[in-house]
Amino acid sequence: MAETLRRVLNLGSAAGPGKNTAEAEPPLLLLGGPGSGKTALLFAAALEAAGEGRGPVLFLTRRPLQSLPRRTGPALEPLRLQKIRFQYPPSTRELLRLLCSAHEARGPAPSLLLLDGLEEYLVEDPGSQEAAYLAALLLDTAVHFSHRVGPGRGCGLIVALQTQEEGGASGNALQLALLQRYFPAQCWLQPDAAGPGQCCLRASLEPGGLGPREEWWVTFQPDGEMTITRWPTQLVDTSLHKGSSSGGQP
Repeated sequence: MAETLRRVLNLGSAAGPGKNTAEAEPPLLLLGGPGSGKTALLFAAALEAAGEGRGPVLFLTRRPLQSLPRRTGPALEPLRLQKIRFQYPPSTRELLRLLCSAHEARGPAPSLLLLDGLEEYLVEDPGSQEAAYLAALLLDTAVHFSHRVGPGRGCGLIVALQTQEEGGASGNALQLALLQRYFPAQCWLQPDAAGPGQCCLRASLEPGGLGPREEWWVTFQPDGEMTITRWPTQLVDTSLHKGSSSGGQP
C-alpha cells in the first residue's frame, strides 16, 4: 500500500505516472521508534483511502486514539470519518479471533486494513513462529477482503511496528527480519534535526519493487500539527537502507 502512503506524504497527489491498485500492491510495514508519528500517518492513510469512493477502512488498534492528529493531509470530513471502522482487540487472542472470523463479517468489505502497534501483540508471544502466524493471518485476511471487494480493486494492508533502540535484543532483529519477508514494502521513520518543541522525522518509503525509494521531512509542531516536505532528490543516499533487508534499522 505504498501508493496510499505516498499520496498522504505528497499531500494528496499521486507521484509518478499511473496508479497501482491495492490488489497489485504489496503489504506495507510502517516502522519507527516511540513517538515517531506512526499512528498519525496510519490515520492519514485511513482518511485518504476513505475518500477514494471505495469500501470502508478497518483500523485495528489496542486502545482508542486519545486525539485526532491535526493537519494529516486529507481533510477531516465527516463522511470520511464515518467510513473508518475502529476496533480495539485488547490481546493477541482477541486479535487472532477477530481476524479468523473476518469471513463471517457482514456488510461491505474494507478497501484498506490497518493495524497499529503490532509490537504490543507480539510481546505476548515473542517467538518467531507466533510472529509469522500473525503476519500470515493478516495477509490472508486482506486477501479475503480483496476477493469480496472484487477484481481490480482489492484490500490494502498497512501495519505499524515500533522498532527497538539501537543495540536492542537480537531476538527483536530476527523478528523484524521475518516480518520484512511478509511485508516487502516498508516506510522507515527516523529522527532528524528539529527546532525547539518540534519533532522532525525523515520518512523513507521503499515501495517493494514497484518504484524508486522516496523521502520526505515530516515535522510535528508543539500543538500536534503535522507538516510534510519532500526530501530533495539530490540528497538521497541509497546506501542508507542497504541494511534494512537484513533486519537492521537503516
